[in-house]
Amino acid sequence: MLKTFFPILLAAAVGFSPIAARAADQKPVEEAQSLLERYTNAAQDVILHGLKLVGVNYRLGGNDEDSGLDCSGFVRLVFKETIGTLLPRTAREMSEVGEYVDSAQLKPGDLVFFNTMKRAFSHVGIYLGDNHFLHAPKPGAEVRVESMQSSYWVKRYNGARRILDRD
Repeated sequence: MLKTFFPILLAAAVGFSPIAARAADQKPVEEAQSLLERYTNAAQDVILHGLKLVGVNYRLGGNDEDSGLDCSGFVRLVFKETIGTLLPRTAREMSEVGEYVDSAQLKPGDLVFFNTMKRAFSHVGIYLGDNHFLHAPKPGAEVRVESMQSSYWVKRYNGARRILDRD
């Protein structure tokens, strides 16, 4: 788990760091700043807080990290604690909030939805970028990062919504 998680965490930290972006690409400051302008502070906060919850146990109906989280409880907790937005309780209800986002236009912090229970919008996660998302998958598992390009998730993708304001 740590072997796959650490590179993603490192990539997220590097991607959000103006110094790292400048050092890694050796680009002028203006170009490094335009890279960072693609991501709001709110998106950074959402992703970093979500990553802190990696390893928390799944619990059906779970709403807090101490006793466990289900997918919507996880997303709801992250958005409430980082930007103060109280999202609806279920993935289905969350799928009706915010604005529709085409899969080609996904940005870190967007909500991504899947059909995992033979009904649309039965699962939700937080998009991280580079076709990866963060979620609380199922009983017996923990909050984790996964690729949306795996065949399981590709077949079940239902769409995305943007909650965070992006100017």
